Amino acid sequence: MLEGLSGDWFAALTPDEWRAVALSLRVSFWATALSLPLGIYVAYVLARYEFWGKQVLNGLVHLPLILPPVVTGYLLLLAFGRKGPVGGLLEQYLGIVLAFRWTGAALAAAVMAFPLMVRAIRLAIEAVDPKLEQAAGTLGASRAWVFLTVTLPLILPGVVAGAILAFAKAMGEFGATITFVSNIPGQTQTLPSAIYALLQIPGGDAQAFRLVLIAVIIAMVALILSEWIGRIVAKRIAGA
Repeated sequence: MLEGLSGDWFAALTPDEWRAVALSLRVSFWATALSLPLGIYVAYVLARYEFWGKQVLNGLVHLPLILPPVVTGYLLLLAFGRKGPVGGLLEQYLGIVLAFRWTGAALAAAVMAFPLMVRAIRLAIEAVDPKLEQAAGTLGASRAWVFLTVTLPLILPGVVAGAILAFAKAMGEFGATITFVSNIPGQTQTLPSAIYALLQIPGGDAQAFRLVLIAVIIAMVALILSEWIGRIVAKRIAGA
């Protein structure tokens, strides 16, 4: 396995392997960026409100963590496929096709990473003293303004941590992605899918191991960034 790593192994990546790495970064970025506003909103609702059906909402948010990823991917295919109730409407009225497209991979990655994002942000919100928000409210500030000026700055470390954890999770997503968008080189083949494909080929171990190293490096960088940015934001908030 290690024989194929001699010399400049990073430069030895094939164009297909580079495309898989680039696509994984692209998918993870959009999965995180597009789900972050919803993640903050859902986390705030779960942390600050009591309402009928709260446990149902909480269960639905965390369901992807419990279900097998293949099941989640199949449900996405049923709902967002070209013949699905949501996918059919998106294609008919907006011309958007998600199944077997990189955009579908981003959706699948976002769904699988969403629970981690919400949990990190919710814990940060619950750590904020509600009396601070109530005090701002008594001064005439609207709920939205209180959130933007009081709550959000205090929970920024949690938001950053949630976003980066979601990004790392999206980078490693495999089961739901391959079920929903398949494994098409150059189109939907992400880093985990490329590793899986190489392991099915005789003699593909060395190439797979190179991609495994890249996946480990990206994951470690994401975690280190999460800690570093979180500490910087926390220090600025403490010094404000």
